[in-house]
Amino acid sequence: MKGASLATSAKPMAICFALVFMCIMVVHAAGNSKTSGQQNVRDLASETLQRLYKAQPSARARIERAAGYAVFNNTGVKILVAGSGVGKGIAVNNKTKNETFMKMIEVQAGLGMGIKKFSVIFVFDNDKVLNSFINSGWELGGQANASAKTSTKGGDLSGAASVSEGIWMYQMTDKGLSAEITAKGTKYCKDSDLN
Repeated sequence: MKGASLATSAKPMAICFALVFMCIMVVHAAGNSKTSGQQNVRDLASETLQRLYKAQPSARARIERAAGYAVFNNTGVKILVAGSGVGKGIAVNNKTKNETFMKMIEVQAGLGMGIKKFSVIFVFDNDKVLNSFINSGWELGGQANASAKTSTKGGDLSGAASVSEGIWMYQMTDKGLSAEITAKGTKYCKDSDLN
């Protein structure tokens, strides 16, 4: 009888240990998923910056001197009159080296069809606009078009367009640096899954 009661009491203990072990594994897997997601965003941002520096070498010095920068990679899909895009990105404070993972959501209107991949790089002149972008989010209106500065007039900001006071933007496509920057109803905000 004594042996039977020991075996009976051991079962709940084994079940408890199994449940605790499963919870630990789920938390560990979620942590790994978050870590790999963060690293993926970092890698894409680094690759995008290298492409920008190759296309526009003066951009490197401008970004290094800025209060901070943000890099986003987006894939957009358009079918007939409606389209949307989503992307991931990272904002970096150059002084503190603090990283904030962000996301972008884009809504498009107008006729068209296809898949479009592009990257945007924001350069922030001061801490105020950088912190506002990170903490309050930011949105470009229904259809914002801006021409990038030419190399003869733009200096270290050639290839970038001023999209708001103290905020400059480069846009990269598969073909390189875009001469005209377009943003259709795009919203940028913190990514709660990666922060």
